[in-house]
Amino acid sequence: MLHKMILTQGGMVHYWISRKENAAGCIVFTHGLTADHTMFDQQVSYFYGNYTIILWDVPMHGLSRPYQGFSYHNTAEILHNILRQENIEKIFLVGMSMGGYSSQHFASIYPDMVKGFIALDTTPLGLSYYLKSDLWWLKQVVPMAEYFPAHILKVSIAWSVSKRKYSFQKMMSMLEPLSKADIIDQMRVAYEYFPMENKDVDFQFPVLILVGKKDSTGKVKTYCREWAKRTGYPLHYIKGAKHFSNGDNPEQVNKEIEDFIKRIIRKERK
Repeated sequence: MLHKMILTQGGMVHYWISRKENAAGCIVFTHGLTADHTMFDQQVSYFYGNYTIILWDVPMHGLSRPYQGFSYHNTAEILHNILRQENIEKIFLVGMSMGGYSSQHFASIYPDMVKGFIALDTTPLGLSYYLKSDLWWLKQVVPMAEYFPAHILKVSIAWSVSKRKYSFQKMMSMLEPLSKADIIDQMRVAYEYFPMENKDVDFQFPVLILVGKKDSTGKVKTYCREWAKRTGYPLHYIKGAKHFSNGDNPEQVNKEIEDFIKRIIRKERK
């Protein structure tokens, strides 16, 4: 994949693109908290031949550090600028955990650019979904994390989201370059800005919700069930997977994403 950069007001943001002529579509993968673009290695190898693929390190993550002035709205605008720079007009969004919030903010601002959204181990935007007690607990994550030594914090994060050895090792490799202060800063902005920027949305394009059957991160599964119930979006559980489901069971996740995209493409061609 071609490694490129885009200069933003907050700092340099790095992204990777594999462009295919006569591609079936363009898929943009957005990673989760404390991770980077390599979280989707198992998806790149699967979709590489038939689709244009864009990966990026979200501001404050991976190579997109240092970065000042994080917000989910800014991530949406940066992604839009990346797409303009690459002359791409329509995309399929895959957003994992925190990446799901960036994806939804992008979709709320630029709905005509989105052909479909795969919500991967993430939760919905919407003011009525979240109890005050849930938002209070979000604020406690950073103070609790500060008590852990750096290595123990990294191991704790990696084990909490991973079922398979591959996922654990991949998560550790993404955490390895980060200091404890880096991790705390990422957590702080991700958890503080979510309730500040949360808003009601109404998507008119297809949405698929995927969540690990063994996902025990917060109340992700509970929110996904409520999301599907209120909207009618299909909810599929990833077998044998925790929060990092695309690493724990890439075979099912890849098949779910591909089938979803192919259904949209077939419908467009009718």
